[in-house]
Amino acid sequence: MLKITDLQSKEVVNVQTGKRLGSLGDVDVNLSTGNIDALIITGSGRLLGMFGRDDEMIIPWSQIAKIGTDVILVYVHGTETPSF
Repeated sequence: MLKITDLQSKEVVNVQTGKRLGSLGDVDVNLSTGNIDALIITGSGRLLGMFGRDDEMIIPWSQIAKIGTDVILVYVHGTETPSF
C-alpha cells in the first residue's frame, strides 16, 4: 500500500522532456469512488506548500506513466515546463 506522504517525497518528471515539474503538493480524490483523479504538482518555489508562488499543475491520473522509488513519471502532452 502506498500512502500520500510517500508520494509527497517523490520528484515529478515529464517522461517526454525529462524535465522536473516539481513535487506532489496534493491529490484530487473522487469521493464517490475513492479513486485518485489527479495529482497536484507544486513548483520548487514553494516551501511545504505554504510559502512562495501559487503556481501549480494538475496531472490527471491517466497521465501517470510510473510511480517509482524516487520519482513519479508523467506524460504531459503539448505543454512546456511551468515557470516556477
